[in-house]
Amino acid sequence: MKLGAIALAAAAIAGLAAPAVQAQEQFFPLLVYRTGQFAPLGIPWADGKQDYLKLVNARGGINGVKIAFEECETAYDTAKGVECYERLNKIAFEECETAYDTAKGVECYERLKGRPGGTASFDTQSTGITFAVSDKAPGDKATIVTTGYGLSQSADGRVFEWNFPLMGTYWTAADAMVQDILKKEKGNLKGKKIALVYHDSPYGKEPIPLLQKRAAKDGFELLLLPVTPPGVEQKSTWLQVRQQRPDYVLLWSAGVMTPAALREAQATNYARDKIYGIWWAGSDHDVKDIGAGAKGYNVMTIHNTAERDKVHDDVKAQLYDKGQGTAKDASELGAMAHTRGMMISMLQVEAVRAAQEKFGKGKVMTSEQVRWGLENLNLTQERLNELGFGKIMRAVKTSCDNHMGTDWTRVAQWDGGGWKVVSDWYQADKSVTEPLIKEYGEKYAKEKNLKVRSCN
Repeated sequence: MKLGAIALAAAAIAGLAAPAVQAQEQFFPLLVYRTGQFAPLGIPWADGKQDYLKLVNARGGINGVKIAFEECETAYDTAKGVECYERLNKIAFEECETAYDTAKGVECYERLKGRPGGTASFDTQSTGITFAVSDKAPGDKATIVTTGYGLSQSADGRVFEWNFPLMGTYWTAADAMVQDILKKEKGNLKGKKIALVYHDSPYGKEPIPLLQKRAAKDGFELLLLPVTPPGVEQKSTWLQVRQQRPDYVLLWSAGVMTPAALREAQATNYARDKIYGIWWAGSDHDVKDIGAGAKGYNVMTIHNTAERDKVHDDVKAQLYDKGQGTAKDASELGAMAHTRGMMISMLQVEAVRAAQEKFGKGKVMTSEQVRWGLENLNLTQERLNELGFGKIMRAVKTSCDNHMGTDWTRVAQWDGGGWKVVSDWYQADKSVTEPLIKEYGEKYAKEKNLKVRSCN
């Protein structure tokens, strides 16, 4: 006997009306780090993800399908992250043993009746966790969305069928940094030194292959300066910066490491306008307490996440004005990390919507169907305007072989009190990035004994 039948039978025996069957919900697993070394970045990022999902529900859901979500705290720890992935990936399909016993059946029904019916994609919020779960994803049929982080070579959809580094990778960001420096140096970097000060982890090491290619192409010397996590102590690193006098510093940090680096740069009198941070080193919390001491510091943005748009007004009106916002108050709205969190949730929601267009509007999508939606995203500028993201993003389109979409970025600079966009739009130089993606993608496939798909 099926679970629903047991519940109906139990209700009939008791002389009660049968309980109403609740509509299924689309489940969004939320891996977060509200604690640990990266919490200053992780908290607004997690708040932004939740706020957008709440906004979609306030608007009626995804073609009427409401969203359920659950957070799981990773503390940016890979082992904890894998545990969260394992638990949340099964939550929508949880079994409950009845032993063909009516009482147990009713108990199971009450516990499971509100469970969501389909799992959307995972935003792991960690490059290390992404490395760990990417091997599991194909077997688990779990989509991994890593907007602006993760494995840079996973842009190759021929190899990474279940990974989607939407809108940019660490290779595209590093390439754009070099392009902006080239512009400042009037197109000539020969004889220049560029130092990479990086978190000594998979996250911090990601840009190295790209920067080595650019150094060979553009003729600059690349200095690699690892920082032991969590990155609070950096005096020896910045002593090397003072001794070797690089012309520019690229900062691959997040959380507590970022303000520590900026304070050391200030103490050693290294010009902050010669420092470029990756987008995760551009949280408002990183610079507010330093204020004028961080003036001139540059960070890359994913598309244009330093901008405000209509979605911020909608979240304030629909959530914060009604006391339903996730952050402590509406002052968080417009912070870059919070905006990126909303953007990531929006991309995941629109993937579900795209899947519904093919597999059935108003239905809960399976993981396989969500994967199809992610691989067939086509967010036009008109659609982004409708969603309230038109100023924040440019059009994004994915395909079988391109799981990244379009990698626009800009440079924002801290003026002592806020972020100001100071550059035109950049895209990575495909003559550098595409061969690297193909090389590392095919190397990964060989190591993991994966078949390279044909996308013709």
